[in-house]
Parts: sequence; structure tokens; C-alpha cells
Amino acid sequence: MLSVKQETLSMVTRDGIRLDADIYCPDSSESFPVLLMRQPYGRKIASTVVYAHPIWYASQGYIVVIQDVRGRGTSEGEFELFTDEIEDGLDTINWVSQLPKSTGKVGMYGFSYQGMTQLYAASGNHKALKTICPAMIAYDLYSDWAYENGAFCLQGNLGWAIQLAAETARLQGDTIAFQKLYQASRNLPLYDPIPANPNLLREVAQNSFYHDWLNHPYPDDYWGNLSPKNLLQMTDLPMLHIGGWFDTYLRGTLNLYKAMVSRSQFPQHLMIGPWGHLPWSQKVGSINYSKEAISYVDKYQIQWFDYFLKNKKTTLINSPSVSLFEMGTNQWRYFDSFPNNLHNSYYLFSQGLASIREDDGQLIESPPIESSRDIIVHDPWRPVPSLGGHASIPSGSFDRSDIDCRSDVLTYTSEPLREYLSIIGEIFLELYCTADTPSFDLCAVLSQVYPDGRVYNFTQGYIRVDSDEVPIKIPLQATCIRIEAGNCLRLSLSGAFFPAYPINTGTEKLPNEERLIDATIITLTVNCGGNKSSQIIL
Repeated sequence: MLSVKQETLSMVTRDGIRLDADIYCPDSSESFPVLLMRQPYGRKIASTVVYAHPIWYASQGYIVVIQDVRGRGTSEGEFELFTDEIEDGLDTINWVSQLPKSTGKVGMYGFSYQGMTQLYAASGNHKALKTICPAMIAYDLYSDWAYENGAFCLQGNLGWAIQLAAETARLQGDTIAFQKLYQASRNLPLYDPIPANPNLLREVAQNSFYHDWLNHPYPDDYWGNLSPKNLLQMTDLPMLHIGGWFDTYLRGTLNLYKAMVSRSQFPQHLMIGPWGHLPWSQKVGSINYSKEAISYVDKYQIQWFDYFLKNKKTTLINSPSVSLFEMGTNQWRYFDSFPNNLHNSYYLFSQGLASIREDDGQLIESPPIESSRDIIVHDPWRPVPSLGGHASIPSGSFDRSDIDCRSDVLTYTSEPLREYLSIIGEIFLELYCTADTPSFDLCAVLSQVYPDGRVYNFTQGYIRVDSDEVPIKIPLQATCIRIEAGNCLRLSLSGAFFPAYPINTGTEKLPNEERLIDATIITLTVNCGGNKSSQIIL
């Protein structure tokens, strides 16, 4: 490992804004490629919540540049979410490629916002940018980040908006606003008259992106102009895609990966661990996935950059391009492409008491001839609480047996498995469900049930329904898990998952105008069997 020197340097964008960066350079007379990360949280953090420190990357023979984006840290300008990241990204690549000791070749890495800055910079097709490693990002900003199947991602969006607003208040020296936001961040959700539109953000963060996201509840030009999906059509680079089974942005990671695989002439590798958004460690939620789950992203990225920025030979490129962590066996599995196997269905059936008796609702392997229906009543005064999964904070797998005992949750459970069940890839629920209001929400959670009664979720999906079209198709988060013989598979259905998503008031109003006082009781009816065979498709 090389010794490393650190310094802080600045550049000026095409419109005269100074951007500051920490530069970590090997103490050597040689020239090195550049690894660039652009981020909004203060460059000293450098995404060390999930990655090794930049000094480690630099010691592997790279000039590492960690830059404060416009209006954050000590960089000048006004921070507007994602708005300036294309031009600023291109100007930065141009600058770092010409640093002393730079070979002129640039790679980028980072997750979340730092992943998005890679995509925006890459869309400019700068010749010095040779490869990127986007982790946990949105391909379509509307459907991969802000909303899930039409439902506003309340807890994630609100928590992030408060964090960014607090950082803005800190930079402005506004102690009162900062303390209010800091306190709110420790007491989410905020129980305002309009839960999704809290008074605090209107009071101290009028210019927050949050209001734009809330006020654009459908995919329109606002989202289209910001989404990497529309900006990357003419971009082709080798990419290392990184995700987590419990990350709220996994669908964005997979959508970008699939899009690039379909049209790229360069290698596209995919790695998905049993991780939430952070940290990338062996324990997520209540489950310890063993030391095998500890992130090896840093070493993988160095091999990746060595190949594309230094032309070093590596077995990485000729090895399977898809690495998926299989929960249950707690082992990594390797594929040449993301699995798209034949599907297997479990059908829902009961005697009408699936909300009352856990032994009534069944998952069976053949469509039931006899028709049945189950009814649950969603009471907004006591909504079904969110627990784990990809949309809650904290994320991950938890024992939800107490929640499944509620009478406003339908449970359908298989017989104990005669042999192990391996589930890999996409999962869908086709549900024949109606309600007595024109708008309602549905949450579907898949869990495994142990012989001692513990119930641990491993994937879920959520949808806001505002049409009478049936069956309702609910995509669940992709997964990779092996359920051992003797355990059972369970599907749990409810009309809420709060505060991960706002409570549907049943009024057809949008989240930015849904008052809690107007929320109505919603009766949902799920039909099974006959010509209305609801099914979970694995």
C-alpha cells in the first residue's frame, strides 16, 4: 500500500461557482487514474458509512477526489436537488482529469445521492470518464425513489428532506431552524393535520425539494426532466451496479442494470447483498446473515477500476457478472445474468376468517375451485404499522408475528414445506380486491414462518389503488432467499403500512391535501377461488 498525501483544492464551474474538494494522492512521482465522488453531506464524511476511507482507495494507486456539490459543504452556489449535477459533473471531470499526476482516466463511485451524481455526469459523455459504480440509485426518479406504485414514500422522503434542510440551516447559521429540524428528525413521523405536508418544512424549508415531490404525484415532465432514464439513452459505459435486498432504491438499481444490459457493448456487473440503505454489514434488522454478508464492495471496486482505468488483468471480467446473496443459506450465488426463471404460483384460499384466525388463510399450489372472500376493515385511527422491509426506517427483517395477529391483517400461510424453497428474482401478487371507497392502499408482505411461531418478513410491495381494474398487480421487492423444509411461506395483506407510506384517507385527495381528520374507515374485500383466483407469483 502506498503512503498518501491529502490537500484541499478548488475549481470554478463554467458559470463561475467555486467547488471545493479533498484530494488524496499517493506519495509518488508516478501518474495515477482518478476516482471521483461528488456528494452533498460534507466531503469529510466521504460515504464512509458504507465505503472504506478515501485514504485506503488512494493507497491502492489512485488519486481520490471527494467534492462538495454546489451549495453544500464549503462549495459556493445554491443547492438545488440534482439540478446542476450534469454541467457541474462534466466541469469536475474535466478538472480532475488534468490534475498533476493524473493519467487522464476517471472513474466514479458512491451510493444514494453520490450514485445519482455519477449518472448525471455520465449522461454528458465526457471522454475522460471510463467507468462508474452507481450504488442504490433511481433510474426513474418518480417510480424508483419518490413514489412506489403511486404511493408516496413518506418516511424515506420526509426523513431525507429534514436532513438536507437541517444541513442548509447549519450552513446558514440558523440555529433555531436547525434545532427544530434536528428534533423533528428524532421524532418521525410528524403528526400534522396533513401528515405528508408537515408545517415544519413549510415554515423553515420553503424551498425544499420535498414540496415539489409532493406536488407532483403523477409521472410528468417534472420527473422526466430529472430522471436518469431519459438522460442516459446515448450513454454507454462499463458499470458496476450495487444494491441491497432491503434497500428502498433496489428497483432503481435493477432497472438501470437491465436497461444497460439490453443495449450496452460494455460489461455490466451486478452485486446485491442482504443490506438496507446503510450500513452494508452482516446484520440487517433482527437477522445476522453471517460474516459472508460483510461488504466486499471496496475490494471489488478496486479490481473493477484496475481493469478499466489501469488495464490490469483480472479474473473479475471473465467471472459471472451477477453476484446475489442468498438469505437463508447465507452464501453468495453467481449467475451470468439476473435470474428470470419459470414462475411458480401459490393461490390464496380461506373460509373467510383469514383476518381472525392465522390457521384459516392458506397458500395452496392449485387454484381453488370453491370461491371465498375475506374482509378487513382499515381504521385510520390505528393503522397497521410499518415494520422493516425496504421502505421503513430501520429496514430489514423483523419478527412480525404480533402484527399478523391483528384483525386488520389478512394472513395466508402454506403447509410446512416438504423440501426447501428457493426464491430468486421478481415477485408479483395478482389480487382480486375491492373496497367501499374509490381510493385505497394495499400492502403485501411475504414472510417465512418458523415452527416455533416466529414470522420474519423478507420482501414486500405497496400500491395506491384508484381504479376498479382487477386483478390488482402488486410488484414486490426482488429477493433471493432459501426457505428450509419445515418452515412455511406466508403472505400478509393490509390496507396501510404507516409511516412508511401516508394513510390513504379514502377521499381520493392527493397526499399533499389529505387531512387526517377527513380519513374514513375503509372496508376491503379480497376474493379467492373460482374465476377470481388471487395468487402470489414467485
